[in-house]
Amino acid sequence: MSVVDMIERPGCGCEAFDHQKKLISIDEALAAITEAVPVVDGVEVLPLMQARGRVLAEPVLAQALAPPFDNSAMDGYAISSASLQGNGPWQLEVVGRITAGSVGTVARCAGQAAEQELAGQAVRIFTGAPIPAGADAVVMQEAVERCGTCITLTERPQAGSHIRRSGEDMRPGDLVLEAGCLLGSREIAACAAAGQGSVTVRRRIRVAFLTTGDELAPAGEALGQAQIWDVNTPMIASAIPANAFEVVSHSTAADDPVRLQAHLEELLEQSDLLITTGGVSVGEADFVKPALFGLGLDQVFSGVAIKPGKPVTCGRLAATTWLGLPGNPVSAFVTWSLFGRHLLRCLSGETPTAGRRRHVVLGEIARHRPGRCELRPASLTGFDGMGREIACFGATTHSARLSSLAKADGVIFIPGDTEEIAAGGLAEFLPFPDC
Repeated sequence: MSVVDMIERPGCGCEAFDHQKKLISIDEALAAITEAVPVVDGVEVLPLMQARGRVLAEPVLAQALAPPFDNSAMDGYAISSASLQGNGPWQLEVVGRITAGSVGTVARCAGQAAEQELAGQAVRIFTGAPIPAGADAVVMQEAVERCGTCITLTERPQAGSHIRRSGEDMRPGDLVLEAGCLLGSREIAACAAAGQGSVTVRRRIRVAFLTTGDELAPAGEALGQAQIWDVNTPMIASAIPANAFEVVSHSTAADDPVRLQAHLEELLEQSDLLITTGGVSVGEADFVKPALFGLGLDQVFSGVAIKPGKPVTCGRLAATTWLGLPGNPVSAFVTWSLFGRHLLRCLSGETPTAGRRRHVVLGEIARHRPGRCELRPASLTGFDGMGREIACFGATTHSARLSSLAKADGVIFIPGDTEEIAAGGLAEFLPFPDC
């Protein structure tokens, strides 16, 4: 199975390299990141309520039995099924009442032995309340008819019905969550059930973000001649999960190689991850890559056989990882979705999971010029008669057109060696993150 792919056959066909330009495939780039990028040092202990989005540095073990006692799974009546004689119906006297959080009261006849408790009797019980002595089943309230202080039931319940047994979920010392687990709402619920009020997690990853280009102006400001608004800074900065990652700097830089190198050196010293957009191609004004090589860059890869986003580059400098995204916004977002989020998982020590890519049915024909694997923005429009998701998309990918990106749910993969995929055919689909 490929690095991030959960489907059975290998990827999208972009394993076919562009040999002249020495481009690598998507999966090879992901594998290179996994091999080259270490987990950051440092942990901290956080209260459970503050741990969402963080990655466990130590496993979580159950501290006690869960549930700690036998309890009712629903509102009803606790009875002794063994005491029911004959074929029924049976009339039982209600001799007590137990609510969640209390032991309740049970009226006992003089001289009644413990093992005979509830013989011919019942106790009103509510969800989560402890099962009284002598009871081995709970009959839900809808299955009985109550008249005064008695109930009548017509069907014999099985022993153990509607009872949650002590320790059936967890026992002391049980492994509940392993180190490397990303903590979401469900995982935090499991921690609470295990009795863990705090957890040991990886420290937050320090991220610096730099957008390059003389032509850029902050969004909303008046544009000068030949200027455009900066899209990449707010787009990528907002794509970084805030709980586990701290953006220590987001800035822009002009196309001045000397000043750019000095600025990059400053950012490298204060970050675990440096993300840049622009300046990674081979143009005369693409200064980012040469500047980083001048600082001692150890290159992980440079260029991937994809469209858009071919120039995407990754490297390491001392303790900092660098991800160089293309300057065109659609290219930047697509390559961030492919490689940036994977890189964040590697830095934070998150355990690899099945990939998010899946198959969808194409709602129209997809034509493609053979060469690189094309990642085309697509929208999910419903399901076909077999329950498969249908994806619709434009005729081509435009790396600077953002209106279509905002409407897309993800990208479809058109293999590099494929000229077209017929309407109704299958293609891989990578969903964009929700936020």
